[in-house]
Amino acid sequence: MANLRTQQKEQTRRNLLQEALRLFEAKGYVATTIDDIATAVGTTRVTFYAYFPNKTEILRALFDELNRSLDRHEDASHRMTARPLVEAARIGTFDVIRDWIGVQSSRWPEIAPYITVITEAAAVDPEMREINEAWFTEVIDDIVEGLTQAGRFDPETRRFRGYLAMELLDGTTLRWIRHPFELDAGPELDILAQAWTDLLGD
Repeated sequence: MANLRTQQKEQTRRNLLQEALRLFEAKGYVATTIDDIATAVGTTRVTFYAYFPNKTEILRALFDELNRSLDRHEDASHRMTARPLVEAARIGTFDVIRDWIGVQSSRWPEIAPYITVITEAAAVDPEMREINEAWFTEVIDDIVEGLTQAGRFDPETRRFRGYLAMELLDGTTLRWIRHPFELDAGPELDILAQAWTDLLGD
C-alpha cells in the first residue's frame, strides 16, 4: 500500500510538471497561474503546493529534467557536468567537436519546450535568471576543464573562449527553435563546429 501511495505521488508530480511545461509554452510563463496548472491535472492548488511552493520551484524541477535530457550529471567539482563536452574540448579536433554538436542538435526537438520556457521565465523572473546564468556557467566550466586538461591556450583566455562558444551554440539552438532547419542536410552545424574548432581547438 505504501509503495502504491509513493507511485501515485510521483505520478502526480510528473503530471504537474508536464502540464506546467505545456501551459508555460502555450500561454507563457507569466500568464500561467498555479490554478491553471492544478486544474489541468484535475487537482487543486492545495495539492500543487504540496509538491511545489511556487512557480519558480516548478521551473527548477523542469531545469533538472533538461539536465537529464542533456546527459548532465552531478559532479564533485561543480554542480552539473557533461563529460563528453569536457572530452570534446580537450581533444579539440573538428571531427570530435562536430560529433558532439551533432548529438546536442539531435536533442533539440525534445528540449525545445524547456529552452523556450526557461528563456522566457529568465527574462521576467530574477531568481530564474540567476539559475539560468549559473547553468550557463556550469557548461562553460566543462569547456574550461577540457582546455585545461589539454594545456591549450593562455589560462586567462579559456573562460572567454568557452563563453563565446556557448553563445554561438545557444544562439543557434534558439534560432533552430524559432526557424527550424534540416539538421542533417544544411551547412549550419558544420559552420558552427568550425567556429567552435577555431575557438577551442588546436
